[in-house]
Amino acid sequence: MNLTIDGIVCGIEQGESILDAIKKLGIDSDSLKLRPLAAQIGGEVFSLRYTPFRDVNIHLLRYGEEMGRRVYERTLEFVLITAARKIFVGARVYVRYSLGPGLYISIEKPEGGGLTEQDVLNLESEMRRLVRLALPLERKRLSINDALGHFEKDGQEDKAALLRWRKFSYFDVYSAEGYMDYFYGEMAPNTSYVDVFRLKPLDGALVMLMPRGDAPDVPSDYSSVPKLAAVFRQSDEWGRLMNCDSVNQLNSHVKNGTIRELIRVNEALHERSYSQIADQIVMKKARAVMVAGPSSSGKTTSAHRIATQLRVLGQNPVMLSLDNYYLDRDAIPLDEHGERDLEHINTLDIPRFNSDLSLLLRGEQVEVPEFDFTTGKRAPHGKLLKLHADEPLIVEGIHGLNPVLLKGEVDLNAVFRVYVSALTTLNIDDHNRIRTTDVRLLRRLVRDYETRNASMEKTLSMWPSVRRGEETWIFPFQENGDALFNTTLVYEIAVLKKYVYPLLTAMPPESPYYAMSRDIVKFLNYFLDADVENEIPPTSILREFIGGNTFYL
Repeated sequence: MNLTIDGIVCGIEQGESILDAIKKLGIDSDSLKLRPLAAQIGGEVFSLRYTPFRDVNIHLLRYGEEMGRRVYERTLEFVLITAARKIFVGARVYVRYSLGPGLYISIEKPEGGGLTEQDVLNLESEMRRLVRLALPLERKRLSINDALGHFEKDGQEDKAALLRWRKFSYFDVYSAEGYMDYFYGEMAPNTSYVDVFRLKPLDGALVMLMPRGDAPDVPSDYSSVPKLAAVFRQSDEWGRLMNCDSVNQLNSHVKNGTIRELIRVNEALHERSYSQIADQIVMKKARAVMVAGPSSSGKTTSAHRIATQLRVLGQNPVMLSLDNYYLDRDAIPLDEHGERDLEHINTLDIPRFNSDLSLLLRGEQVEVPEFDFTTGKRAPHGKLLKLHADEPLIVEGIHGLNPVLLKGEVDLNAVFRVYVSALTTLNIDDHNRIRTTDVRLLRRLVRDYETRNASMEKTLSMWPSVRRGEETWIFPFQENGDALFNTTLVYEIAVLKKYVYPLLTAMPPESPYYAMSRDIVKFLNYFLDADVENEIPPTSILREFIGGNTFYL
């Protein structure tokens, strides 16, 4: 039998694995930058322990690729949880959300109290012991009843509760050193593959620091992000207030009909937050409000809702989109991928924006440009604009927090910055988080299909470029915000699911985006559909993606 691995042909015997072939070829490595973590065959991802039964073409996934990083993260989580169960017998581990270059994780010890620095040191020491042992991570398939029985007996009631919603008759798990768990996706062959990490104690919990993206053989450094952490804490509090911090609880709301009340409370919490942001803007006497955030974060709706709250306070805000300051498309150079990086800040006419904003804040009249997206060029004539004393300018765009936009003569004391993003804290279970990027991708898939007639494949093909741009041009500046706001709605996935699930499940296996679609489908499988559109307000963030937003009429 012949395997073609990254273009190299390797013969294997029946029963030999992809890992056996990698070792034969001598392309395994102790360096994480080079070391294969999993394999992609067609549109599916497989463990390196997989034994092919026919000739296949294989692409090896390494840490430099998104799917490779996810394999690494899942495996490292498994090692941490295994170590925590030994160090803190009877403890409950919660994998919460990404915080900077790591994952924020809390551990509920039986005796109570948060983690001490010594606790974290002991945990890291045990993790390194497990890594040195190179314990095989063995995958096996259980019936739902057997899986339920195991997790109930093991005290993992969160997983047992989740499994009761599962429609399939089987459940795949990984096990090592007597511990069995499930992560929706493949893992590395053994624990030695995840030797690059560091634990950072933080507020009675810890941050599990991942390898650096640019130098994977070195663990990332932790940089404090107090504003972002505060937003996540607020979202956790909202989840507890609404009795909805897991898929199991959300499904219960859908099934028993209380999701309608959940929607009302969640939307009211959003409205209250927008009101508080407007209060801060007026208190600062800001003349310009910069609203920024990554793709599909709800920037446009947020800008309009802040404007509404400012009107309540006697102001008459004027809206301006940074998109109008785009350079002509043919003036934007191609990047190293042969694409025009539309996320790059240099796609904007920065000198023109600086000049216009400075003049507007001084009360002078300006002809602001208008960009024609159908031609990819700036329109010949712009729009005359002049601000009066009661007319703050609300500027919306992904680069709104970048200091480059506010150079020159702009009075920074007259500017208020708002960062918005979909920072979900809803978990599948204690150990399986829902990535904030996945929620934004889900929103974009729905919006692009519903309003731009874009296929699932088209949107998925653009996503890696969008993500690269965010990492470079948006996330580094999020702490510059005077206010940070989480636009996630805890109920939204139950609504969004039905818009794209049939389209994603219909994607053919030969598609290059099949693996990405399967990742989304795997976590959507746990959600019940919610037909509650008539409960969702026309000004809701969600309306920006499913349609019916009255701000755009």
